Amino acid sequence: MTETSVQPFIFRFRVRYGECDAQGVVFNARYADFVDITVNEYIRTLFGDYQNMLAQDLDIQVVSLTMNWKAPARFDDVLEARLIPGRIGNTSFVLHLELFRYGESDPVLDADITYVLIRPSEMAKTVISDQVRGLLEQGGPGVVISHAGE
Repeated sequence: MTETSVQPFIFRFRVRYGECDAQGVVFNARYADFVDITVNEYIRTLFGDYQNMLAQDLDIQVVSLTMNWKAPARFDDVLEARLIPGRIGNTSFVLHLELFRYGESDPVLDADITYVLIRPSEMAKTVISDQVRGLLEQGGPGVVISHAGE
């Protein structure tokens, strides 16, 4: 992560059999799914519930996703996604994510995701309000959500 002093939001989950390929490792396209489910949990944390954001006629759309693979993940691994906020612009923001095997210090993957804030009713981007900017800047430091049963 670029900012080591920032305490990340953490989401843990277990790799399922169907997410692996014939080589016995997680299929490369599944990592985008892992990023997406992590960000959904993060947004729920920031807004209290994803529906709370939608009720304000706000949503997010990916405009860029850059992933760098470091090591393979395999069936039944518990993965820990660590996410911190990055640059927050006028209508877009960046999230930095690193993915680790639970309990290990070497990353499996790192990713930068750029989102644009939109109004679903108009399907158009919108300015990030001070309230939303504050939530994004605060992030989810120290929050741990686990779907892994570790």
